[in-house]
Amino acid sequence: MPKSITLGVTDLSFHRVTASLVTHVLNDMGFEVNRIYSPHQDNFAKLKSGELDMLSSAWLPSSHGIYKADVEDVQPLLELGLHYEPYALWGVPDYIPENAVSEVSDLLKPDVIARMNKDIQGINPGAGITRFSIKMMDEYGLNQAGYRFHTGTEEDCFTAFEQAVDNKEWVAVPLWKPQFLHHKYAIREIKEPKGLLGIVDRAVLLLREDRAQLFSQAQIKTLDTLRFSNEIIAELDYLVSREGLLLDEVTRNWLDSQKLITA
Repeated sequence: MPKSITLGVTDLSFHRVTASLVTHVLNDMGFEVNRIYSPHQDNFAKLKSGELDMLSSAWLPSSHGIYKADVEDVQPLLELGLHYEPYALWGVPDYIPENAVSEVSDLLKPDVIARMNKDIQGINPGAGITRFSIKMMDEYGLNQAGYRFHTGTEEDCFTAFEQAVDNKEWVAVPLWKPQFLHHKYAIREIKEPKGLLGIVDRAVLLLREDRAQLFSQAQIKTLDTLRFSNEIIAELDYLVSREGLLLDEVTRNWLDSQKLITA
């Protein structure tokens, strides 16, 4: 009878892609995997309580470090693999001239304010990019200049950007890599010299130490050698999110094409 693993997945498209890749690897090891989808903070609370055995993928140290530290108040965690190297950013479509908008403070130029869509659509409140963006709105005086930051679903964020691009609007988007919009659109990152967007993180698989005995040392080593990339995750995410292909088929096909040894 296969051993069972409960894997926490942050309920955003690129996290679902990465977790699907990890799930196939675990299946190939002989595990039955139950994926639990939750918002960022809820996932870490479930990891802390023991409802989850593992979490894919934690962004450390910037975005999710505070949540990991809270779990480790009661349970040590193992960090495995390097799924990709994510980072938060604010970007604009590349049709906006760079000499008009090259950094966040440029959003305050009178001629830019006159042209820019004032609604900056974000994602859910617990996300690192949301926390960072709310602070940026205050630190750069964007609220006073008439801009408004809105939380919402990831589709709210992505659809708002796609519609703005369709209409050639000037718009700023709070985003990150990896994310499928980068696979299709040329999005120019704008500089944020105050360092409010954090640093380049490591996306890793977290395993509760008290569940490590479920795995052999060889299996732990395999999980620790998993390497994807921002570009790979963005491409697979695009195939699922915008081309409508089935998540687990897309990730299985990619893994098979890599001939990864997962036993």
